[in-house]
Amino acid sequence: MSPPGRGGDTPLPVDAIESLVGPGRVLLGLVGPPGAGKTTAARRIAAHVDARHGPGTAAVVGMDGFHLANEILVALGRRDRKGAPDTFDVDGLVSLLERLVRRNEPAVYAPRFDRSREEAIAAAVAIPREVRLVVVEGNYLLYDAGPWARVRPLLHIVWYRDTPAAVRRRRLLDRQQRTYGSEAGANWVRRVDEPNAALVEATRSRADRIIS
Repeated sequence: MSPPGRGGDTPLPVDAIESLVGPGRVLLGLVGPPGAGKTTAARRIAAHVDARHGPGTAAVVGMDGFHLANEILVALGRRDRKGAPDTFDVDGLVSLLERLVRRNEPAVYAPRFDRSREEAIAAAVAIPREVRLVVVEGNYLLYDAGPWARVRPLLHIVWYRDTPAAVRRRRLLDRQQRTYGSEAGANWVRRVDEPNAALVEATRSRADRIIS
């Protein structure tokens, strides 16, 4: 039986998670629109696997670690829509996933996005060779326009995190108001986050499983 959710989260699909843990390495993609709770769900999955199979069995990699730096976005004229598909280093993400699939290095180091600074920190997440389940979470893992089409073939399975729109928007509003202030944060959700959410929601049918 699935364990109860915490803080309003739905229970974990334990049987499905257990089916992913074997002698080889599996890359599980976890997709959802902004504010869907992907990071929380990814951490819960990894914590469950580590509890069942031993510490260091699972790791989490966030697509947000591949945000282009703010100074680069300013130079490109894209800072005011950070989070759109063309504001990420997609080639860098693909390269990392390829290394994780090969699993022939003692450890691979992934970047981590620091939301308090709105910048990525390089080499902040270690994924040793022994890790058997890598949960890759992000918005555009199923997006197939341009270079993003190279991402899905590197993931063994992809789950979509389905969250009620009202809950998701409330989370986004809180997040962006803390980052940009009350009025600017609300404007950011309307102008940036919601159009991005529509792009992500259009990829829902490509997922292998819906977690709602």
